[in-house]
Amino acid sequence: MGLMDSKRGLVVGIANDHSYAYFIAESLLRHGAQCLFTHLPGEKMLRRCAKAIGQLSVDDPWLEPMDAGSDADLDAVFDKIGRDFGSIDFLVHSIAFADREWLEAGKFAATPREVFAQALDISAYTYMAMAERAAKIMPDGGAMVAMSYYGAVKAVPGYNIMGVAKAALESATRYLAADLGPKNIRVNTISGGPLRTMSALAVGGFSQILEWVEKKAPLRRNVTGKDVGETAVYLLSDLASGVTGQNIYVDCGYSTMGL
Repeated sequence: MGLMDSKRGLVVGIANDHSYAYFIAESLLRHGAQCLFTHLPGEKMLRRCAKAIGQLSVDDPWLEPMDAGSDADLDAVFDKIGRDFGSIDFLVHSIAFADREWLEAGKFAATPREVFAQALDISAYTYMAMAERAAKIMPDGGAMVAMSYYGAVKAVPGYNIMGVAKAALESATRYLAADLGPKNIRVNTISGGPLRTMSALAVGGFSQILEWVEKKAPLRRNVTGKDVGETAVYLLSDLASGVTGQNIYVDCGYSTMGL
């Protein structure tokens, strides 16, 4: 018997088989969940996402195009889920974006207004937008999780506007938890350690960050995708029935160290 048997939910953010969303879906499926998926619009993104999902051995996956920055796309996806399945039990938000030109040490203060606004929209507001729509098809309650990073609370060289966006994401999580708690919907974030994903590699000096964490983290290693995936299963399962509004660090203990 799996922890997620009979539970169905939407996983947003699989770009390839290196993304956190991929590892979360892998763990959810292993524990018995039914996962629905979205991909960024366009044939190239469809092929890339479908290839990754294929490696998860999902037969005939439910896979729809969605630009999270479009309210019309969000409405279309959640309306279709409602029509096709009636309800869901969980939501995984694993998307973020900032113009990589501004993800370099020493360039934060010069971040253009439009770059700032886009980063907060895609990286933080979309969790709110998806949560509001998902809640409407969670009649019996449910759980949601989004991905954050230590740069939300400490200045990480090169992380820049993404750190501000992740801070907004973590704050939004607490307010969502307060709003949706009366509906028995739990909302949390996972602060995962650095992982070689497409988005992470856009951060200047990322390889040095990996080396530093491996040297300084109590477990003397970097986090794996499975580490985060299994934590997501816990937060989305009934084992975490009393956990909401929290940010859970899964970083091999790095965030606990002073130096």
